[in-house]
Amino acid sequence: MNAAVSSRNSIVVEEADPTSLPARACLAAYYAELATRFAGGFDVALSCDPEAAAMMRPRGTFLIAVADGLPVGCVGVKGSGGPVAEIKRLWIEPAARGLGLAKRLMQAAETAARDLGIRTLRLDTNSALPEALALYRRSGWVEIDRFNDDPYPDHFFEKAL
Repeated sequence: MNAAVSSRNSIVVEEADPTSLPARACLAAYYAELATRFAGGFDVALSCDPEAAAMMRPRGTFLIAVADGLPVGCVGVKGSGGPVAEIKRLWIEPAARGLGLAKRLMQAAETAARDLGIRTLRLDTNSALPEALALYRRSGWVEIDRFNDDPYPDHFFEKAL
């Protein structure tokens, strides 16, 4: 997937089926990166991996960033049909980092969540991802107590929409 991305203007953010080939490619790259960045590795089977239906309208959404026809980033909104949902699986292709794409995907996810009637978003992350922690803190997310039993995250955030 190592696409060279030269301009943020060449990237389109679009809604996608989380089971589609581009979505699965993004998620596989995300899981592979976590496996190298987490001290004990990463096994998606041990994670609270969201069901695809929870990231599809009317419950949630899955967004993919595409550059020159190739997926270079993703983020999911995992909903239950209620007023609270979770951000899941924010990932940016290394060649597309530094272009503000993570912020753009998060803003698009928040907009989609509002459109779905979601009033509060939550997320979890790991301290091995300092760039994610910095993004969330800069973007108005507030640290909260643990809200799930996933073994990997050690930071939990919430944002009122």
